[in-house]
Amino acid sequence: MEFTKMHSLGNDYIVINEYHGIKVEEEYKREFSKRICRRGFSVGADGVIFIQRPEDENCDVKFRIFNSDGSEAEMCGNGIRCFSKYVYEKVLKKNPLYVETLGGLRICEMEIERNTVRFIRVHMGTPKFQLRDIPMEVEGKDENDIFLNEYLYLNSGILDRVRVSVVNVGNPHAVVFLEDNDINMDFVRKNLEILGREIENHRVFPERINVHFVETLGRNEIRMVTWERGVGYTRACGTGATGSAILAHKLGKTGNKVLVHLDGGDLEVEIGENEVYLKGGATLVYDGILRDAL
Repeated sequence: MEFTKMHSLGNDYIVINEYHGIKVEEEYKREFSKRICRRGFSVGADGVIFIQRPEDENCDVKFRIFNSDGSEAEMCGNGIRCFSKYVYEKVLKKNPLYVETLGGLRICEMEIERNTVRFIRVHMGTPKFQLRDIPMEVEGKDENDIFLNEYLYLNSGILDRVRVSVVNVGNPHAVVFLEDNDINMDFVRKNLEILGREIENHRVFPERINVHFVETLGRNEIRMVTWERGVGYTRACGTGATGSAILAHKLGKTGNKVLVHLDGGDLEVEIGENEVYLKGGATLVYDGILRDAL
């Protein structure tokens, strides 16, 4: 089976082209993704991206992504940029690209130089804040309420409670602003696995959640560290950068254009009235052939 290894800011993916025919049957996709993502035992990656024909006639192509634990995610900001570069260079010479995802339509505009995609600007849709859209279940709140900079109580012994804000940008995100919790990045990195795992699997999040620890650096700049649902620590998260910038803006910490510093590099987020754009690059690392893929 042919595959392509790609990354965006160190967030790496195995891309399987199923546009001209299914290569991994539906019932095997979860187990296949778990096996092929195991570092040291297979190719190794944060997730697997499948390129498929769309079911929605208004879309050009369909994006599906499975995390390294085999769970399927609704959307992925870094993944969809890798996907867009691959599709333009190897499948469809179309720009912009209308992409069907489990999180809804995404429009990807590409900056092209000599038939090579240099940057991708993704229309990330309209953010959702109500608890029913996360989903999140909080005692004393109903599904139409929001959860912004409110306390979440923990049991790990590291922290008794943290102030958290939540948003859905095609997939769900919980953001912990360091300055509102009197902690710093050294503390976060030292305790990331415990805190990230506990918040990801907290009882208030029935479908789990992506977790980001964010430091506000100025009116147009933030720094973040990510614990990704179904993956763990990752160097970058595009939807997480988007969600973090949206929440920083909503809480009055930043303006509507935000430079997000991640361990893997930087992303640009632009926030409009009812829409958000994410801009960054993607890299094709190598093509390969899997032996004993299933």
